[in-house]
Amino acid sequence: MTAARSALSRRLRIMGAAISIGVAGAVAAAPAFARGPDGIADVAEKVIDAVVNISTSQTVEARGGGDRGVMPQLPPGSPFEEFFDDFFKNRRAPGSKGGDKGGEAQPRRTNSLGSGFIVDTSGIVVTNNHVIADADEINVIMNDGTKIRAELVGVDKKTDLAVLKFKPVKPLVAVKFGDSDKLRLGEWVIAIGNPFSLGGSVTAGIVSARNRDISQGPYDNYIQTDASINRGNSGGPLFNLDGEVVGVNTLIISPTGGSIGLGFAVPSKTVVGVVDQLRQFGELRRGWLGVRIQQVTDEIAESLSIKPARGALVAGVDDKGPAKPAGIEPGDVVVKFDGKDVKDPKDLSRVVADTAVGKEVDVVIIRKGNEETRKVTLGRLEDNDKVQQAAAKTKDEPAEKPVTQKALGLDLATLSKDLRTKYKIKDSVKGVIITGVDGSSDAAEKRLSTGDVIVEVAQEAVGSAADIKKRVDQLKKDGKKSVLLLVSNGEGELRFVALSVQ
Repeated sequence: MTAARSALSRRLRIMGAAISIGVAGAVAAAPAFARGPDGIADVAEKVIDAVVNISTSQTVEARGGGDRGVMPQLPPGSPFEEFFDDFFKNRRAPGSKGGDKGGEAQPRRTNSLGSGFIVDTSGIVVTNNHVIADADEINVIMNDGTKIRAELVGVDKKTDLAVLKFKPVKPLVAVKFGDSDKLRLGEWVIAIGNPFSLGGSVTAGIVSARNRDISQGPYDNYIQTDASINRGNSGGPLFNLDGEVVGVNTLIISPTGGSIGLGFAVPSKTVVGVVDQLRQFGELRRGWLGVRIQQVTDEIAESLSIKPARGALVAGVDDKGPAKPAGIEPGDVVVKFDGKDVKDPKDLSRVVADTAVGKEVDVVIIRKGNEETRKVTLGRLEDNDKVQQAAAKTKDEPAEKPVTQKALGLDLATLSKDLRTKYKIKDSVKGVIITGVDGSSDAAEKRLSTGDVIVEVAQEAVGSAADIKKRVDQLKKDGKKSVLLLVSNGEGELRFVALSVQ
């Protein structure tokens, strides 16, 4: 036995003793149900053969210099520590016999492992996109160790999901999707996957939260669980106690890289729709409304006479989008879409994306305090991953100092040719330009900045600083606490900002 293995063995024995003591105390003091539901073992036994490991490999260009020979970061006590210690300590120096010839960086093969699960006995597997991204070769490893080459059916980067297919060499076990909308907080769930490349592992926990938005994508709606999820669990299933897949384990939040009880799974309601489209089309065909939306804050709700604050505020309408001919305008607040309540912008983004392209739907909006219904025929959302190059900056020419007027903590000026050139404002943008912001004002806190253009005040167009001051004074007389501004940047992108008038 090597010194490293001996040390690892001692650590495991000590850890085992500590765990045994803890369990003994718990059994004596706690009721039987503290162990969790008795059905976990039955569920695991029923579905374990449908859970697979995903092995990928790719050729990457080796970078010369100091990054070669760096030992990978492993969790303390990992059984792979000894292997990597021996490998890196005994590795020959570049240029030596059997080592890297001439010290030149050579392309190398890299391997990674994740998890997945079979949803069709014909050989259809669901996993995460990041598990198989950029892979040259993908293999599915069955629970009994059988390794089979797999092909990519399609991916959806926005939900981090992928579908694979392979030819079975023997009858398969497939799992069914459950209804993630029926999950309750505190309900027991089971995660099965391939953590740290150790093979099929079963962990259990509860649903800690639902509908989590952790800013990973436009359709965030994660299930949060404290069932242990670690590196390698990505793409694996999250089961309810009926053995149905209610989520796909996707990511964790952890300062250590290991589970601290904050795991997140894509809900099955989202997964089912994505998988169906990837199998049918090889791509996602999402609905498109053609609007830019933002949050309805309490101040904005007060300005628009909406109680309580809810819905998605339309900040801009695409001239070529479906919303334009339906009569939807900036300043409208969408509160219901196709019969479904819209509580916030994320709700609208998700329900629009999930609606079939070409479907005519009713969109309920609030405009100037009144509800109206508009009929919209949805278009198709086109993904555009191309990054547009920024236009070359032109040298500013000396310009005459503009005449400004102060209001709402802002220095305001009428748009002129010189100001358009100085702040790069498109000719299509109309309104009053901000030339200065008081750092202690509400406007600064709301991130208004020099070069922004105020297009509307209280949903009325303005063309001069005097117009703004007149509107603000009138709102004060009317007892309003805030004023709603429609603000544009130089490119014409609009947003609403509510400022205090007191």
